[in-house]
Amino acid sequence: MRADLHTHTIYSDGELIPAELVRRAMALGHDVIAITDHVDMTNVEFVVTNVVKACELKEDYIPVIPGVEITHVPPRLIGEVAKQARKFGAKWIVVHGETVTEPVMKGTDRASVENPDIDVLAHPGFITLEEAEIARENDVILEITGRAGHNITNGHVANIARQARCKMVVNSDTHQPENLMDEAAAYTVALGAGLTKEEADLAIQKTPFDAVKHLI
Repeated sequence: MRADLHTHTIYSDGELIPAELVRRAMALGHDVIAITDHVDMTNVEFVVTNVVKACELKEDYIPVIPGVEITHVPPRLIGEVAKQARKFGAKWIVVHGETVTEPVMKGTDRASVENPDIDVLAHPGFITLEEAEIARENDVILEITGRAGHNITNGHVANIARQARCKMVVNSDTHQPENLMDEAAAYTVALGAGLTKEEADLAIQKTPFDAVKHLI
């Protein structure tokens, strides 16, 4: 079983059109995929209204969940961009967290976990225990990422999520075809981050499917 809830297409900085992304994911054994192209207040309508059309692929391929990754938006505006994304048809909201490899504005992690409208905080860097506990309370899932660079702090994220009893999910953050992860690759990322086999099972086999079952 495989659900990837963080991927990109040509509607932001990915290399593939939605149909090819979904078909390639299907060939790797995926059961469901979310397309979460980068948005801010300037492009959210354009991106979401186009990505929503990819839902038609469900008839021939696998279920597609239209979403966004709110990226480099000032913390005070994250909630408003999320509302706009929902308005235009996004069903899954990811926020580009405070990865150590990009100059994400401090306070992004906090603003994201405080907002129950956010589904996943992606690659949250050195997220604090307090922030993770807030994420648990608001049912915001923390991401263990397969993306090179962003994955530097996977071990920290896993440890903090464990202490806070926060949900985790393993996503690819796909931009190129080779970024897609089959089930075996997802387990490699999870176990490499320090998750136990039982935690990895939850992050790969249970949590993502439970989170999107009402959207499929």
